[in-house]
Amino acid sequence: MDINTVRGIITILLMVTFIGLVIWAYSSKRKKTFDEAANLPFADEETDKKTLKETETK
Repeated sequence: MDINTVRGIITILLMVTFIGLVIWAYSSKRKKTFDEAANLPFADEETDKKTLKETETK
C-alpha cells in the first residue's frame, strides 16, 4: 500500500463523515432542537422588559 492509496482512503472517510454530518444537521428529527437553540438569544427579552418596567415604576 503506497501513500496515494492511504490518501484516497482518508479522502473517502472524510467525505463520508462530512455527508453524515450534513444529514444529521438537516434531519427533521433535529429541527425542533435547532429551532429552540436558534431562539435562545431572544429568551431573555421578556424578562428584560419586565425588569425595565419594574425599575421605571419605582
